[in-house]
Amino acid sequence: MGGMIGIVVVFATVFGGFALAGGHFEIIIHAAPYELLIIFGSAIGAFLISNEGHVVKQTLKDIGKVFKGPKWNAQDVRSLLCLLFELLRVARQAPVELEEHIENPKDSAIFSKYPKIQADHAAVDLICDTLRSASMNYDDPHQVEEVMEKQLESKLHHALHSSHAMQNMADGLPALGIVAAVLGVIKTMASIDKPPAILGGMIGGALVGTFLGVFLAYGFVGPFASKMKAVAESEQQFYQLIREVLIANLHKHAVDICIEVGRQNAPHDWRPSFTQLEEALSNTRSGAA
Repeated sequence: MGGMIGIVVVFATVFGGFALAGGHFEIIIHAAPYELLIIFGSAIGAFLISNEGHVVKQTLKDIGKVFKGPKWNAQDVRSLLCLLFELLRVARQAPVELEEHIENPKDSAIFSKYPKIQADHAAVDLICDTLRSASMNYDDPHQVEEVMEKQLESKLHHALHSSHAMQNMADGLPALGIVAAVLGVIKTMASIDKPPAILGGMIGGALVGTFLGVFLAYGFVGPFASKMKAVAESEQQFYQLIREVLIANLHKHAVDICIEVGRQNAPHDWRPSFTQLEEALSNTRSGAA
């Protein structure tokens, strides 16, 4: 919703201000299709040249997150803490039973209660791999902590590829706008014998290229890249939450303390209150009884 409102505000203020200042849209309307073909066509071509196929696909997918926002929300955090509570309780009370859940999470009765998390391979792999490592009786929990940290760093690095690709496009659009403008000037110089009124219109059309390059870069593509980066970093906090809980478990804290560590480390917008989490955990305990 915020993304659509932002787009409307950008268009309304830029073109509304132009109209209020006495500007005429005829030249922009006439020149825009050709200038956009040059600018966007060359920008897309450069984008394809500079990025591998999987980055292109990821970028197209992540553009939707500008409007939808992060994948996770406050309800998902409560579900995650309940899931981890159940798994840690099994790990402490019946370690042998834990194996069936972490070795085959698709058929796990515990994971199946939380289908959104179960469908996320990154979250499931992080949970299962860490619990599997903990079952090997590592003498130093910092070894597992270091492995998790590198795993999360790698995930964030890959998640940011699309925002970097969009930012590179934004950085290039003003220059491509200049290219379009120069081509317009070349066209104008070939018609130097025309009357001043016609030449003025041709020069104005050429300058539309510069305008569109800067306008698209700073009004749309750059902000899109920033929002995609913010969403990726926000989603990463969900996986960091898994890390905090499981690291607390490696240090042999009580299960309730591990979950409380996770609650307190959750982002403010996602963090459940102590009462909300206690109610969710009570329902979990009742269901297991």
